[in-house]
Formats: sequence, structure tokens, C-alpha cells
Amino acid sequence: MMKNTDWNEQFNIGVDSIDKAHRKLFSIVRRLIYLSDNENHGKWACAEGIKYFKNYAVRHFAQEEAYMLSIGYNGYEMHKRLHDNLRYQTLPALEKDLTASDYSEESIHHFIGICLGWLTAHIMIEDRAITGKISNKWKKDPAGKDMKALEDAIACTMEEIFKLQIDIVSQHYSGENFGENLIIRLTYLTPEGQSVRVFLVLEESLVLHTVSSMLDMQLMKVDRLVVNAAKELSGQLTGEIGTYFPSSSQFKPAGCHIITMEQLQQEFEDGYPFYSLLFDTGKGYFAFCIKK
Repeated sequence: MMKNTDWNEQFNIGVDSIDKAHRKLFSIVRRLIYLSDNENHGKWACAEGIKYFKNYAVRHFAQEEAYMLSIGYNGYEMHKRLHDNLRYQTLPALEKDLTASDYSEESIHHFIGICLGWLTAHIMIEDRAITGKISNKWKKDPAGKDMKALEDAIACTMEEIFKLQIDIVSQHYSGENFGENLIIRLTYLTPEGQSVRVFLVLEESLVLHTVSSMLDMQLMKVDRLVVNAAKELSGQLTGEIGTYFPSSSQFKPAGCHIITMEQLQQEFEDGYPFYSLLFDTGKGYFAFCIKK
């Protein structure tokens, strides 16, 4: 389980009430990691800790939003949408995962990994932007019809190709490490020669399930055969999703590479993707990101 939950002084934004709340949230995550790693603590203790984290985070968001309004922060609307995405979409989806799996080790790691990653990225960028320490990265928010059309296209394609029904976990995936994964970067060129990159972050359990289904044999580890099959399937998946958007037919494939989580996070540090979605398939999580 991840251990990098120590408070970093770089997280301080200079507003005492907000910094205190952030330190508290990290301490709750540390406690959750201890509970999940210690065999003497049952799922009830983890469930109570997760409930406490959620309640405290929601209370903190309300306080932080009030502070942003009080100083006339011009990034308030986007910042609140990020809070709302975690508050009303991500946390309920993670809770559903926990309940459906009866608080399995995997679902607890999903919860901790996503919440810890979200907190770290959000504090280091969006919260520090409140006091002008850094510029915010979520400058665009493609909500509305375009976002819904992409979500529907992904859902239909996943069901058609892999017979999987998916649930949206986040519309603002920011590079959180939700478990052992395989990350595939597909590059396309527009007619003008500009590159469009699609990132698929696939939990290993999902990769093994889909490739095993394709080969009609049970595979137990992600080896070279599985990686090559996953790259091929990712190209097919992206291509099929593209059929829902006529303009994408003009894009030409220009590369397919496996990258590391560190490389993905560097991509996010350089600027967040235009679309960045996280899904639960019931067989594992996966993120679908488009960066221009």
C-alpha cells in the first residue's frame, strides 16, 4: 500500500484554516492506510474511517468555498466544480464499489489511492492557486453535451467489445494511481499535423480479464503477450469510440507506446487533458484521457 502520506510543508497555501483542514485530511488517510494494512482491524474500522474522511472532506469544501467567495477569487466556479465532482460523483462511486465488494482489499485501495492522489494534486495546484502561488491547471471544463456524448460512446463501446457495463467515477481524473496498472499512450495526427494524444490507464485486473476473454484462456500475469494484446485492443477501442464522432476520421494513427505512471503524471503537470474520465467496469478501473 502507498506510504507517501506525510504532510509536506509545500502543501501550505498560507491560510491557516485551510492548511489545518488539509493536514487533518492527510492524517485521516494515514489512519486508513494503517487500518487497511493491519490484519487486526476489520472492515468495520475501515468503513468508519472512510465515512469520517468523506464527512470531513465535504465540510472542508464548504468552508474553502466560503473563503474563496470572501476574497473574490476569480477561479471559484471551476474550483467548485472540482469539489462537486469529488463530492457528488467520485465519493458515491467509490462507496458503491466498497459496498458491492463488501469492503474488499482492492476496493479499499481504490478509495485510498484515488482520494490521496486527488488531494495531493488538488492541494498542490488548485488550492495553491487561490493565493496566487501557482496557476490553476483545470482551465477548461468540457461539460454538457460533448462530455455526455463521449461518456455514452465509451460506455457503448465497452459493452459492444468487452461486454462490460461501466460506471463513471470522475469527470476530472487527475492522474491518481488507483492500483497496479498498464498505461497506453496513443498518438494521432490531425490534418494540420497537430498531435492528439489518448491515454488509457488500465488496471491490471481489467487487462487480464479482457485479454483472457479475447483468447478464451485464463491469464494470470501481465507479460509481453498480454501487453501487446492490450495495445491492440486499446487501438480498437479508441477507433471504435471515434466512430461516434465523424471529425475523428481525419486523424491518422502515429504511435502507440507503454508509459509509466511518472510519465503520465508529468503529462498532467504540463497541463491537464481536455477530457479526463475515470470509470469502474466491475473488473477493474480505467481512465480515458484526451490531450491536444
